Amino acid sequence: MSLKKASIAELNELASRYPQARSALLPMLHLIQSVEGHVTNEGIELCAEILGITAAEVSGVATFYTMYKRRPMGEHHVGVCTNTLCAVMGGDAIFERLKGHLDVGNDETTEDGKVTLEHIECNAACDFAPVMTVNWEFFDNQTPESAVELVDKLRAGEKVQATRGATITSWREAERVLAGYEDGLVDEGPAAAGPSLVGLNIANERGWAAPSVKGAKAADDEEGTK
Repeated sequence: MSLKKASIAELNELASRYPQARSALLPMLHLIQSVEGHVTNEGIELCAEILGITAAEVSGVATFYTMYKRRPMGEHHVGVCTNTLCAVMGGDAIFERLKGHLDVGNDETTEDGKVTLEHIECNAACDFAPVMTVNWEFFDNQTPESAVELVDKLRAGEKVQATRGATITSWREAERVLAGYEDGLVDEGPAAAGPSLVGLNIANERGWAAPSVKGAKAADDEEGTK
């Protein structure tokens, strides 16, 4: 067994956090990826054993969600949103430039093992389109030129700060955070900015506020009597 005792202990600890142990499967798979670099057959068997479910059930989850990888990943995962708005705003052009620059196709890793490139679906950041992610951290308002500069910095091992988020570590370290183990970087960088806050700022300027629960209920009751 290649998984160390410490990792197996953490898998069991994750399972113990939930009233129904099988609810821990998603974070457990992230933990497997943080250790092994992808979801391995051994990892699938171990999760199944701990949770008391079949390997087929675990495999079904691991192959359904695109964040789980069945082959080794690079040091960094670079995702380019190519959903509608990002594509229109330049996402397709960014993805094509990076494929040529890195000499890889979709979901492939560079020869030096530094970057795995993938086109990804909507990241709910359309107000900052076109958007990229590195190890699931946001890089907003990108261009083909800024995207190339970004991946070059990653490959050179330079420090990179997300637009809205923490300093970039590695994909494996990010996967450990997704598994439920904090890295101490949660408060680094802004979580929201610019376009995302326009509505809130207007409301604050004009003194607007959401109705209270009591007020909303009274309004509903009055409407019901009509």
